[in-house]
Amino acid sequence: MTKLHEHDAMICRSCGNEERASEGYPCVDCGTFICVVCDMRGITRCRECQAKRDAAAPKPES
Repeated sequence: MTKLHEHDAMICRSCGNEERASEGYPCVDCGTFICVVCDMRGITRCRECQAKRDAAAPKPES
């Protein structure tokens, strides 16, 4: 008989760590997986969405 190997984990799109899928949150912009640790740190966007947001932000004049 074959053994069942379930793997309920996803890669966090912010920090890159593999975490339990049931303990994560969606990116507020695109909905991809953000781990609970990043959420506790106040991160609500994946790397790609945060980079887009930073690029679109107006640059402060010196």
